[in-house]
Amino acid sequence: MADRPGGTLVAYRALLGAQARSQAAYRASFVVDLVGNVGATVFDVLTVLVLFGVTRELGGFTLRETMVVVGLSAFAFATADLLVGNIERIPRYVRTGLLDAVLLRPLGALPQLLLMDLPLRKVSRALFGLAVWVTAVTAAGIDWTPARALLVVVAPAAGVVFFGSVFVATATVSFFWIESGELANSLTYGGRDFTSYPVTVYGGWFRALFAYGLGFAFVSYHPALALLGRADPLGLPSWVSWAAPGVAVVAAALAAAAWRFGIRHYRSTGS
Repeated sequence: MADRPGGTLVAYRALLGAQARSQAAYRASFVVDLVGNVGATVFDVLTVLVLFGVTRELGGFTLRETMVVVGLSAFAFATADLLVGNIERIPRYVRTGLLDAVLLRPLGALPQLLLMDLPLRKVSRALFGLAVWVTAVTAAGIDWTPARALLVVVAPAAGVVFFGSVFVATATVSFFWIESGELANSLTYGGRDFTSYPVTVYGGWFRALFAYGLGFAFVSYHPALALLGRADPLGLPSWVSWAAPGVAVVAAALAAAAWRFGIRHYRSTGS
């Protein structure tokens, strides 16, 4: 069945359905998890609001402008974490030998791993991130054009792809170094924190590395500039602010190449 396209889709749907039934079996617990998972994103938003309680600008951006950055980052990360974030369990799968069983099945390894432990409880976090994004865009006083109307939809999707690519790329390190969890977290969750603020609040090598060396400036900062019609305070040309979709495509291609390389060179731990 799984060697035909239709059969493969049926198999993936079966995996997803089994996960949904398993996680929703205890409804009260599932609802508590849904509510509890909103906390991290709520905290990120509240932190920004607290900062603006003591200052009128943050890195040269007003509260309304900063909330566009925050909303885009919150939605992009929360959605990527929902869809792809459980790939960070790869070290455990390698250590216990579960990855060996996955590789023996006639299905793609990455889709299987994503569907095996899909954290449906994180849906609430993604929905809250979407609410923050919509509210921020509505309140920002954007001068709407067809290009900006398109970007308001494309930019969040590009952010999801970018963060998803970071999750996958950092997970592949586990094929060679099982204890790589802290390294992965520094880029995934560290990247989330970095993109929650205008990059103008950072400086020196740290900004250069995270914003442009790793590309995190294209998750929320540059799309926000394009939507707000602002020139880049750092002096980059205006077209850079529209480059987020292209950067996301490059990130996805690099993550796919890293995953294929890791799978080809994977050696079982013998567990």
